[in-house]
Parts: sequence; structure tokens; C-alpha cells
Amino acid sequence: MGLNTLDLESFSKTAENIYEAIVVVSKRARQINDEYKIQMNNEIETVIRQSGEEEVDSNPDRMNISIKYEKLEKPTQKAVKEIQKKELHFKYKEFI
Repeated sequence: MGLNTLDLESFSKTAENIYEAIVVVSKRARQINDEYKIQMNNEIETVIRQSGEEEVDSNPDRMNISIKYEKLEKPTQKAVKEIQKKELHFKYKEFI
């Protein structure tokens, strides 16, 4: 797996400054990661219920689910693409 370089100028165009963009991307990556975890846990729970508690360690369906999620796009890469395509919108909280 090769490394992809990232143009930091693209970040400065999407936000006030590069630091703001990095914070937004990191928060979005955490959201994506949490979504992946919830989806994977729901799928694994259904497999465990169907197969029973005894076969949890050697269950091939469970392995297939984990392999499926390993092949998904990494959360950080997905968040970077979203901000570069301007699909990621953010705003500040207003403090009283």
C-alpha cells in the first residue's frame, strides 16, 4: 500500500486556515469511524445470535464481516475527500 501525498493548499481553500480544516477533517473521520463500528457490531451480533454462543471463535461469517470492513475506505481518507469535494459543511457553535 503506497502513501498518497496531500495538497495542503486544498485545505486552505475550504476553511479559514489549514488548522481549522484539519480539525474539521479529524472530527468527521471520528464520526465515520463510529458509524463503521456501529454497523459492524450490528452485523456481528446478528451472526452470533444465528449461530449460537459456542461457535464465536471459529465463525467464518464473522470473519467475512471483519474482512469486509477492513476493505472499506479508511475514515480519514473519506473525510479528506469529502472536504476536498466541498461535501463537508461545518459551522461554529454560538455561545451565549
